[in-house]
Amino acid sequence: MRAFGERLVDAVAARGPLCVGVDPHPALLAAWGLTDDPDGLGRFADACVSAFAGQAAVVKPQSAFFERHGSRGIAVLERVLAAFAEGPTLTLLDVKRGDIGSTMDGYADAYLGVGAPLGADAVTLSPYLGFGSLTSALDTAADAGRGVFVLARTSNPEGADVQLAELGGRATAQSIVDGVAARNAGAEPLGDVGVVVGATREHGLDLSALNGPVLAPGLGAQGAAPADIAGIFCGVRGIVVPAASRSVLRAGPDVAALRAAAESLRDELTAAV
Repeated sequence: MRAFGERLVDAVAARGPLCVGVDPHPALLAAWGLTDDPDGLGRFADACVSAFAGQAAVVKPQSAFFERHGSRGIAVLERVLAAFAEGPTLTLLDVKRGDIGSTMDGYADAYLGVGAPLGADAVTLSPYLGFGSLTSALDTAADAGRGVFVLARTSNPEGADVQLAELGGRATAQSIVDGVAARNAGAEPLGDVGVVVGATREHGLDLSALNGPVLAPGLGAQGAAPADIAGIFCGVRGIVVPAASRSVLRAGPDVAALRAAAESLRDELTAAV
């Protein structure tokens, strides 16, 4: 498999920068007239695959909303990942895993290794047991041609207590960005390790040396508009991939309406940035 950074560059060039969240939370299932059980989840997932496969550059399934349905929900998630793997749309599995030692190795085997049972093109990871604790996951992802997005500056207000705390004269979030930049140094056309930086507030980070992608959640229902993205992320050395979920998914369950909502937001975003 080609390196994730290279594949992401091609995907964004061909289909725009939008990442569509696949978040089957209970209220959304109800709004679509679906049951809050594995059967309803499966119908939701099938509609998203039909609407977004080959249309969006990236889709981001939120693992928690599949996990809450137990083994049958995980089976639906596996089916979603496999369906998108057959086409050009990249999958970013939002799992936010982070641990140490053999436990981190286990997560890497589950999500990032060659033939991983829950393998996506990329996953989200939490570095707040120390950036070095992610080394085995980063190495496993690189060996398999997969990518990783590391939480840096999230949009939730509680995150500031940890992420903006000073560490050696710099914010903890900046130290995460700098660690990612070191991993991506020299990569062409783009490194495989990205960061997660919320799009709903000024982040105060220096992203000029990142040489990797930025996942920017918060577009749409959380308050960020396409016009905000260029200003918030000016000076980024890499690709910014804004993510939207509810503002697209509320158009469902009709597949054509879902696809049109994603295309409309993608076009607004492309024009703005």
